[in-house]
Amino acid sequence: MIHVWISYSFLKYPFYQIFYSYLSSFLDGYFLLLFDVTFFLLAAAFQLPRCQLINQTISLEKRGCSRCHRVETTICSGHCTTKDPNRKILFSKAYQHVCTYGELYYKTFEFSDCLPGVDPVVTYPVALRCHCGGCAMATSDCTFESLQPDICINYIPFYH
Repeated sequence: MIHVWISYSFLKYPFYQIFYSYLSSFLDGYFLLLFDVTFFLLAAAFQLPRCQLINQTISLEKRGCSRCHRVETTICSGHCTTKDPNRKILFSKAYQHVCTYGELYYKTFEFSDCLPGVDPVVTYPVALRCHCGGCAMATSDCTFESLQPDICINYIPFYH
């Protein structure tokens, strides 16, 4: 509980009694509101899905092949705990973990409608296990803005 300390000699006047009462109840209410908002945000963070395997439809495309093909695969998706301090302190521990592949294999798909001379085979990853860790450039797109698809974006609806 928050208390407002005012010299009690002023409280003998009715105006100051009302003011003290109002200010005290306002600050108590403000503190409770601040506590409720903080608690809600912390609780909401724990409701995020953890890093896990999910089924996802992806579109395969290749230059020289006229159509996109949709395949079902498993990908890694979800929340990882991240720590980045407001002030940079020498030798401080800061980490930026992402939900990434722990284990994966690659499947192949062969397009049937490619131009002559174009290799119709394309590979795509299938996740077997996920974990929170540093972003590995060998298996993930770790850039700030990834490359956009050339032609498939117009054909496949995205649901968020």
